[in-house]
Amino acid sequence: MPARPAFLFDSRLCTGCKACMIACKDKNDLDPGVRWRRVTECTGGEWTRTAEGYRQNVFSYYLSVSCNHCEDPICVQSCPTTAMHQDKNGIVSVDPKKCVGCKYCSWGCPYGAPQYSERLGRMTKCDFCRDEIEAGRPPACVAACPSRALQWGDLEGLRGKLGQPMAVAPLP
Repeated sequence: MPARPAFLFDSRLCTGCKACMIACKDKNDLDPGVRWRRVTECTGGEWTRTAEGYRQNVFSYYLSVSCNHCEDPICVQSCPTTAMHQDKNGIVSVDPKKCVGCKYCSWGCPYGAPQYSERLGRMTKCDFCRDEIEAGRPPACVAACPSRALQWGDLEGLRGKLGQPMAVAPLP
């Protein structure tokens, strides 16, 4: 297991197929409406009339979001029972024996990572597929991504892959 596991998402490669989302939901047998990984489409722009006809500046891209396993997670701080906890590797998990389903963790999380399960009567969330990575395999969402837009590894190693941020030219 990496010292500090992390996800790396490259929106330039994502086609919005939602295979990551489906793999997570399937592996973890999640309730209807509970999604630990979510794929969101972001679109915008418009068509404008010119002397030659129409010109567009339409854009579309996708985001694949799950728990960020934050360095200083507010969900852990918000939990009154210590059910929400962070291990030595930085993975944030819910202890099902301690969780009372109060939802304080979800109210604090800006990413909507902790989610309430009606069936279980408690909070649930991504645990980075701990069982998979301990067995030497990637998390289910990463394994399912056909375009390799979603990767995982040690946080410092992934930071090294990023290099310098790319400058994006403005739309004409």
